[in-house]
Formats: sequence, C-alpha cells, structure tokens
Amino acid sequence: MLTPLPLDSGALPASLIDQYWEDGFLFPIPVMSATEAAEMRAELEKIERDWLDAGLPLPLNTYKRINANIVMPLAYRIATHQSVLDAVEGILGPDILIFSAEFFIKEANTTQIVSMHQDLTYWGLGAIDGLVTVWVPLSAATPASGCMDFVRGSHKQAILPHDDTFDENNLLSRGQEVQVDVAEADKVNIEIHPGQMSLHHGLTIHGSGPNTSNDRRIAAVIRYMRPDAVPAEDRTDVMVARGSDTSGRATMIPAPAANFEPEALALYEEIRQAQAKIMMDGAAANKGIYA
Repeated sequence: MLTPLPLDSGALPASLIDQYWEDGFLFPIPVMSATEAAEMRAELEKIERDWLDAGLPLPLNTYKRINANIVMPLAYRIATHQSVLDAVEGILGPDILIFSAEFFIKEANTTQIVSMHQDLTYWGLGAIDGLVTVWVPLSAATPASGCMDFVRGSHKQAILPHDDTFDENNLLSRGQEVQVDVAEADKVNIEIHPGQMSLHHGLTIHGSGPNTSNDRRIAAVIRYMRPDAVPAEDRTDVMVARGSDTSGRATMIPAPAANFEPEALALYEEIRQAQAKIMMDGAAANKGIYA
C-alpha cells in the first residue's frame, strides 16, 4: 500500500495541486477512516439485497451506474463528504457542483474491463478543465482487483478519436476506446484502499483490467464541475455540493430523502433520457445502460 499524500488540515497543499495539473491525476488522498468506508460498503450491499427484486422500473444496476445521487441518499452523502470536498476545492475552487455520482463495481474473479478512454468524450461539455472525477474505494482497488491505470500528462491533449466497441466485456456505456496505442510502460497503476481516494482530469486517458481477486472491487465515483463549466446550450442537471451555482445556467436537483422514492424515480428517468441523447449521439447501436 502506498503512503497517503500529506494534506494541510485536510486541504491539498500547493505542491499537490501543481502535481495534479502536471500529471492529470492525484492519489492516494486520505479522506476518511477505513471503518467509515467499510460502513458505506455495508450500507450499499444492504441496498443491493433489499432492492434487487423490489420491482424498480429499471434494473438496480442502472440506478447504481447512472446518477445514483438522485435516488440513493448514500451516493449523495459520499458526494458531499466534507473531506472529499476539501480536497476537490483545491482543484475546482469554492463553488462545487455534482455533475454525477455512481457506484462502479467489478465482481470478484470476472473478466470485465474498462477500455482506455477519456471521460469527456461523450458528455457534451467539450475539452474543459472545470471537471474532476473522484474515486472513493469501498474495497481495495489493486492491480489484482482491476484498479485504474492512468497515462501521465495525457490530459494536456484535446479529446482524441474514440471507437465504440459495444463489447459485452466492457463496462463503459459504449465500450468506447481511445484510438491511440497506449504502451503498458505508460500506464500508472492507481492503487487506492478504503479511506483513500483519487482525482483525475476529464481528459486523462485511463482504463482498468479484470478483477482477478476474490473480493468485489467497489467504488463510489463522483464527477464534480465548476459553475463556469456548465454549458449554455444543453440542459445540465446538478446538485450543489459546496458554495453555489454562480453560472445560473444549471438545473438544480433535490437531494434524495430515502432510497428510490417515486418522485425521485420519475425525475431520474427524465434526466436519464435527456442525458442519453447526448451520451449516445452518433452511436452505431442503441444498447447498454443508456438504451
């Protein structure tokens, strides 16, 4: 296990902020105790047991993978965790919006992978600096369990061409893969453990291999944005995590009070359909979690 990065009263010091902008990622950042992360995992797995066959309109995995913060209070609580936001503030500043949150899971001893890609490819936001992705592991993310691999400095490029594979073994919505050769030597293993987190830029090339371990690889993944990154032309649904929406352009989403409330489910589907038009624009197939 790598030694956690040194923080300044919970905040990123200038040296680590500079390192993020140079590398396009930062890890491992200490944000909570391993015990607190374990309690979050236990709560998530209880939700999985209680709601798997509870007659939800969509498969439970869809709600975990897309905008979980709209219908699951646990996702919202993680996304608004004070220590997580303290670190994010060093990158985005004092006004922080939640663009999306999800639970990304690779089951134990499975072959599913995430191809090398850039997050911003299909989000309709362009090649912006005002978005950062946070990974909060609820179980160990190691090379054996399929932790992320980042390409250092790749965020300094524009959005690169991607190919949609729709490979059933690929966990991405379109099986999207960046059309550049990424040498194994250029990949940095992002090993993080419960209690830690990582940050990466929306243009950083990254992916992950299969989970060959005997435990699930579970992470809460949150995408935060600055208000100035909210586009003027498309509907953008967000929650305020800290500060305010100084842009005045975003549509505010209420925080969920309980799991899968009817009003939240209806709003969730409205937003999912609107996002699908952006996420799947130009796709050769209509399948996957946005179908």
